[in-house]
Amino acid sequence: MSGRAGSELELAARVIELVREVAGRSAEAEVNVRHEALALTRFANSAIHQNVADATTGVRLRLHVDGRTVGGSTTVIGADGLRALVERTVAAARVSPADRSWPGLAPPAPLRLSAGHPGSGERSGLAFGFDEATARADPAERAERVRDFVRAAGGLETAGYCRTVYVSAAFANSAGQAVEGRAAEAAMDGVARTGEADGVARLAAARLADLDGGVLGARAAAKARAAGAPAELPPGHYEVVLEPDAVSDILQNFAYFGFDGRAHHQQQSFAELGAEQFDPSVTIVDDPLGSRDEPAGDLAFDEEGTPRRPLVLVCDGVTRAVTHDRTSAGQAGTESTGHGSAVSRSWGPHASHLRLEAAAVPGAAPGSGGTGAIAESARPLVATMRRGLLITDLWYTRVLDPKALVITGLTRNGVWLVEDGEVVSAVSNLRFTQSYPRALGPGRVLGIGAETVLLPESWGRARYAAPALHLAEWNITGNASG
Repeated sequence: MSGRAGSELELAARVIELVREVAGRSAEAEVNVRHEALALTRFANSAIHQNVADATTGVRLRLHVDGRTVGGSTTVIGADGLRALVERTVAAARVSPADRSWPGLAPPAPLRLSAGHPGSGERSGLAFGFDEATARADPAERAERVRDFVRAAGGLETAGYCRTVYVSAAFANSAGQAVEGRAAEAAMDGVARTGEADGVARLAAARLADLDGGVLGARAAAKARAAGAPAELPPGHYEVVLEPDAVSDILQNFAYFGFDGRAHHQQQSFAELGAEQFDPSVTIVDDPLGSRDEPAGDLAFDEEGTPRRPLVLVCDGVTRAVTHDRTSAGQAGTESTGHGSAVSRSWGPHASHLRLEAAAVPGAAPGSGGTGAIAESARPLVATMRRGLLITDLWYTRVLDPKALVITGLTRNGVWLVEDGEVVSAVSNLRFTQSYPRALGPGRVLGIGAETVLLPESWGRARYAAPALHLAEWNITGNASG
């Protein structure tokens, strides 16, 4: 855990004063101070083999002086370390090329706090809704969930992880913006294996207490047992039900390649604002501040100090918005949507909390996916399918055409053939090549599940709230034999 509340903001203010002292008051500076504690318990062969924890406080400075922009960072946060950071960043700015796309600093603005967000003050997220138990979770608490997962798998070989993350951060700039907050997040991801098939279960949450290792282990085991003796199917266009884990891959690719404001401005995105690009049943929201009964798992401001807010990207099938940091917003003649990051000027501003709205009763809480071989939200969709595929998970997905967002990838962790609403056979893993926006286009979404499942990104800290999807067509281009 970090020190007393407010210490990160004091560090940020100290760096701003050092910039004024070294570079003068005309220099524009923004400072991020972030304390992050990651704890990870890994298991393989049905036993914990690694427990690691890392806590780091880092300071990142971005400086714009004499028309030039440069960044620097340090984890040495004493007086000498901070002065050295400022001095070398100023020196680097003097030999850097001119930056004609500098968007200026975020102006002072209060945070937008919601009932689901861990914060109640005007600018500070240090009180309401934050789960101290998750932030302070110890190895024994994560091990309990691993134990429950392994036991629920009923003798199958298991592997995976349980993690907790605690963040306490602050931002300040020379224009007067100063905000702070903290967040906690937990996630579990595990597989169960028979001799010939794997099953998976994963879940993200703002509270470690919301992760039930037994429920997840039972679901992974049920998947693995049901996926045995798979048959091969020929390539072709199949009706599909995608379970939430597979839908999360669609959302991730939408976030990185579809709704990126920089790509949109450069005409490298499929997004057409105001156009009916999706089925009318589709609504997609980026919701960093938490929703319904799920507290936020992230801060209420981005790394440029812009307050975050819910952003409706697609409403009833119509594309309404794309994500921007200050640079892409300036190029597009609009305002930042709070998607600035340490790499957004280079790689684009990306959403990290996308939710595809379920066909659910208002106020319903996100689900866990259930314990059976078929995700709970997928069952009613499977029952309406004449002949098609039930797909658990997608992986190794790669972009072939960024403009149309044509993706190629593989299925994993369970595929089944469905006929007249009944699962009739397991199917071997399949290769697909599919335009994701086209798959969700007008008339192509036959149904949406009644609950969302909050899922962790496989390699980062993004979270995707996904229901099951019943789609009219999915382009299968190969199978396990080639």
